Amino acid sequence: MIWIILIVVLAILWLIAIYNSLVKLSTRALEAWADIDVQLKRRYDLIPNLIETVKGYASHEALTLEKVTEARTSAMKAEGLEAKGRAENVLSGALKSIFALSENYPDLKANQNFLELQRELSDTENKIQASRRFYNTNVRDLNIAIKTFPKSLVAGWFAFKSKEFFALPAESGEKEPVKVQF
Repeated sequence: MIWIILIVVLAILWLIAIYNSLVKLSTRALEAWADIDVQLKRRYDLIPNLIETVKGYASHEALTLEKVTEARTSAMKAEGLEAKGRAENVLSGALKSIFALSENYPDLKANQNFLELQRELSDTENKIQASRRFYNTNVRDLNIAIKTFPKSLVAGWFAFKSKEFFALPAESGEKEPVKVQF
């Protein structure tokens, strides 16, 4: 009788340990996504200041500024990882066009406010990349745990679901090798 009780207690402890590890992995993935959201919000907050700074120097570049504003709005409204990734990619391209404008406007290029905003956005882009890697690492760990035996049994019983990676869309130019010509 003692052996049966001991086996049942060990089985319950085993289930609790597996369940807790799955909760921990799931929570880490959610925390990592929250880190991405924080950096994206920081980026969204910097863009209006950048646009206002550029407007003063390049008022006839309204189309470029409008594209950045539209891309920012689309990125803020995007739902789901694939749509979010696609919208963020468009926004990155639009921001690059603003920085390219600075080459045509030496006064803008020398403006301290513009330079500081450019530095802040560059720093934010780096933090977004780091956050995305952190998120994808946590999602990978969770997905492996959910799909491997015996954790897959417990994951199925408690309805743990795999999460999507936050990856660049396939049509993104960032996955293509850079062509260098001399």
